[in-house]
Amino acid sequence: MKAKREFRDREEVEVAVLDALVDRGGDGMTVFELRAAVDVDIDTLETALSELKEDALISVERDDGRTVVLPDDRVVPDPTEMPDDDEGLFDAIRDRLGL
Repeated sequence: MKAKREFRDREEVEVAVLDALVDRGGDGMTVFELRAAVDVDIDTLETALSELKEDALISVERDDGRTVVLPDDRVVPDPTEMPDDDEGLFDAIRDRLGL
């Protein structure tokens, strides 16, 4: 699952972070898990996380002794409102072209 369309006009790394967090569900991810999922260096990831936190699109919580990053609820799409396959294809093409 991907982050809602209105949050996809951000830097590529920020979108990748949001997508990874949304895909994980409510469990959240550690910084190390995010780094592996997004495949960027730690400085780039830190910058992206800082921007997302500043815009209140993520939160950071302690869970059973580990620190996890969670997406804000408004970033997570409602599964009952998922686009059909044609719209998904259109979105993929639009994203690929950077429109």
